[in-house]
Amino acid sequence: MVLDFYQLREQPFGVTPDPRYLYLGPGHREALASLFYGIETNRGFLSLVAEPGMGKTTLLFQLLQQWRDRVHSAFLFQTQCDSREFIRHLMNDLGLKSDGEDFVRMHSELNEFLFRETLAGRSVVIFIDEAQNLTDNVLETVRLLSDFESAEKKLLQIVLAGQPELAKRLSRPGLVQLRQRIAIQARLDVLPAPEVVRYINHRLQVAGYHGTELFTPGAFGLIADRSQGIPRLINNLCFGALSLGCAMQRKQITSEVVRQAALDLSLEAHGPKTPVPHQQTAPRVTPGLRPPLPFYSWITDKLSRQRVLQTLVLSLVCGTFVIYFGVRSVAGTFRPSAAIYQHTQTASALAGSESQPTKRLIDAIADEQPHELQQTAAHENSLRSFIYVVQPRDTLRDLCLLILGRYDEVVLSQIQKLNPELKDPDHLDVGQKIRLPLHPLK
Repeated sequence: MVLDFYQLREQPFGVTPDPRYLYLGPGHREALASLFYGIETNRGFLSLVAEPGMGKTTLLFQLLQQWRDRVHSAFLFQTQCDSREFIRHLMNDLGLKSDGEDFVRMHSELNEFLFRETLAGRSVVIFIDEAQNLTDNVLETVRLLSDFESAEKKLLQIVLAGQPELAKRLSRPGLVQLRQRIAIQARLDVLPAPEVVRYINHRLQVAGYHGTELFTPGAFGLIADRSQGIPRLINNLCFGALSLGCAMQRKQITSEVVRQAALDLSLEAHGPKTPVPHQQTAPRVTPGLRPPLPFYSWITDKLSRQRVLQTLVLSLVCGTFVIYFGVRSVAGTFRPSAAIYQHTQTASALAGSESQPTKRLIDAIADEQPHELQQTAAHENSLRSFIYVVQPRDTLRDLCLLILGRYDEVVLSQIQKLNPELKDPDHLDVGQKIRLPLHPLK
């Protein structure tokens, strides 16, 4: 019924790890490339760590699919077992007989199999999912598997995938030998708000949706906030929202529908919170001046974490401070450009605790001369703006919807006045600096 109502070929927000639906955002693409390179260069041990629901199993299936015709592989997920059971699971998945209970004999048969595959020119790769559940004894057994090698190369490569508990387990002194053998350690992080929008649209496209925007900008923002960028929670929210929307005969999913779906999933009031960074240094403030903190906080929160709903509140606070600082500027008691420049220099020192896109943004602003941040025309005095560095897959429409909540002729006209060199608004180059308004004029 839902599929027919929204004209979908299949359910776009299912729970199975289907590689067709894998969205390769920057983080997932980097992790996939690292693991692919590790297998290609025969590095032996690789690891993939991610919070629950981040799509690590789907990523492993994609990796397995890429190597299916070139390697002999095994995929193990029965990780709550002892060493003998682990070896038996491994041999069964490789197509070897493991009827005997003799642990030494099973090792011998596995060694012979690996040599045969090597002579035939095939590599053997083992993918172990939910590896955080392996006991220390089984992890030691896994380490001993790396001893299967010839004079030229390893006969077996192993990819350990698990939750953050796996990284903690590997940091124990008793597992130092295994940890030292892991040549590549990949991680998956939560999706920022723009990637949440692209993730949802990608899955809708794979499922065959070709209509107008199915989710409103407000719905996208609420999904990003309630899910905290975790793909599994995004899927659950979207599935519930589509079901409710169908029941309510809504052809477009609004924030009201998403909010009700979040309530049904107990995500409205008790959703996961973003951890607060530790040991952040307070920005240096010139005596007698109030720091332009709302301006900086608005940019970093908006463009780094993309918390859309919070941005609406912060925009109001920012507007209040803009008026306040404007009055003080007329009186000659405050110089916004110098304070902003000083603050970005201090913020650059904190870049180690910020995400990479935020660091690039701060660097881009700090590289400018202070006078370039001043508004030199009467029109620009009423049009506060900031500089944004274009990232891969950014579009002007997405940026305007996420930052300003609208994209129309008025907004486009303001952007063209701020960026006279911008000839084609439909085409942005990666690394290009564009000036965006904080608030669109009426």
